[in-house]
Amino acid sequence: MVKAATTAKKSGVKKKPTAAKKSAAAKKESVPLRYKCRMCGYVYSPLRGEPHNGIPAGTAFEDLPETYVCPVCGFQGKGRVGTWGFDEWRPTRYVCSMCDYIYDEKRGEPHHGIKPETKFEDLPEDYVCPVCATDPKIVVRYGNVVKQGFSPLYE
Repeated sequence: MVKAATTAKKSGVKKKPTAAKKSAAAKKESVPLRYKCRMCGYVYSPLRGEPHNGIPAGTAFEDLPETYVCPVCGFQGKGRVGTWGFDEWRPTRYVCSMCDYIYDEKRGEPHHGIKPETKFEDLPEDYVCPVCATDPKIVVRYGNVVKQGFSPLYE
């Protein structure tokens, strides 16, 4: 049995990546792409899909049917804006679900040591809403509002 273990080492079997490398790769992939209509600003999110239009959650933008039409433009009578009228979009502003504080990537939070142009995904894991953290009623009742308590602001 010892010989088998030694042979496996010598044969050049590659080691699996460490957990740190996996989590970094998973973190990069965790930011889903969204698509914004050039005409009206509607944002299609593959995470949500459009169940009311028969498009289940998890449907990638590339997998939308050829007959897909922007639900807002089509409803408003602006014409049949299909997938060709959408651009990739990534939110740059996030709103706190508790107090409506808006974290803006362009501005950052220099007074808390977060430089301008810091992406929301790159904030430290222990980041808390700066407004909620100063309100003792919120902290006592609900605890700190962390990154998971923020949602993208659809501008």
